[in-house]
Amino acid sequence: MSTYIFGHTSPDSDSIVGAMALAYLKNQLGEDCVPTRQGEISAETEFILNKFNGTVPELKTSYAGENVYLVDFSDKAQAPKDIMEATILGIVDHHKLGDLTTSTPLECWIRPIGCSNTVVKEMFDHHKVEIPKDLAGMMMCSILSDTVIFKSPTCTKVDTKAVKELAEICGVEDYKSLAMEMFIAKSAVNGASARNLNTRDYKEFDMNGVKVGVNQLEMVDISALDDRRRDIFEDMKLIKEENGLHTIIVLLTDIMKEGSTLYTVSDDESKIEKAFNTKLENSQVWLDGVLSRKKQVIPFIQPLF
Repeated sequence: MSTYIFGHTSPDSDSIVGAMALAYLKNQLGEDCVPTRQGEISAETEFILNKFNGTVPELKTSYAGENVYLVDFSDKAQAPKDIMEATILGIVDHHKLGDLTTSTPLECWIRPIGCSNTVVKEMFDHHKVEIPKDLAGMMMCSILSDTVIFKSPTCTKVDTKAVKELAEICGVEDYKSLAMEMFIAKSAVNGASARNLNTRDYKEFDMNGVKVGVNQLEMVDISALDDRRRDIFEDMKLIKEENGLHTIIVLLTDIMKEGSTLYTVSDDESKIEKAFNTKLENSQVWLDGVLSRKKQVIPFIQPLF
C-alpha cells in the first residue's frame, strides 16, 4: 500500500514541491510514497514545474485508512477533513507546532527556518541521497519563494546555504533573477476573481476555539490591486460567513517595498489594532517591514484570543 505525502489546503509552492521532494527521498529509502495535493496549484507553482519539468501531483482530498506524511503544516484546520482517520507517519515543517495528534509514534523534522524544502534538503543530506537536477531546481525556487528571496525575517543561514547548494546541482547561476521571474508570474492578477485572490495562500487557524483565516498575496507591486479593493472585501465577507470565522485577514505583501497592506473583516477589529499597535482606516493598514505571516502576524494575533 502506498503512503501519501501532501501539504496544506490551498497549497503553495513549498507544500507542493516539498511533497514531491519528500516522496522522492522516501522512495529512494525503500518506502512506496506518492506525492499528492489538496487543492489547485498556483501560477507560481506552475512556473516552477514548467521550468524544471515537474509533474503536478495527483489531487486527493480524502485519506481515511491511509498512511500519510504531512509537509508544511501540522494544524488540523489545514488538513483533510478525515485526517484523524489516517495514520500520520511523519511531519516535515517549519511552522509552529499545530493541534494535530497521533495514536502512534511518528517521524518529525520541524525546524525554525525559512522553508520546508530546506528541511527536506537537510533530510537528503542526512541520508546521503543525491538530489536530481530538476528536483533541486524546484526545491531552490520554493525556498526563494518562502524566504522572499532572503528578505523574510524567517530566512536563516541554513536557507541561503541550501539555495546555493541546490543552485549548483541544477546549474542555475543567477538564481535571484530566476526568482524575480517567478514572483512576476506569481503577481499576475489580470482576470483573477476575488475568490482566487483571497485563497491563493489561504490558511485557517484555530486560536483557542476561535477560527481565524489568513491569506497572503506576495507581489512585485501590490498597487495592481488598488482598483480591486471593493471586490476583495466583499468576497472576504462571504468567506468569513461561509467558514464561520471570527476574523479574516488578507495580506498584500509588496516584496519590493518590503511591507504588507493588511485587509481585515472581523467581529472585533480592535484585536487587530492591538496586535500591531496601529489604527485601522477603512479596515486596512500598511505594515512596514511585515513579510512573514508565520513570524510577524500569527504570533501577534493568537495571544489575543
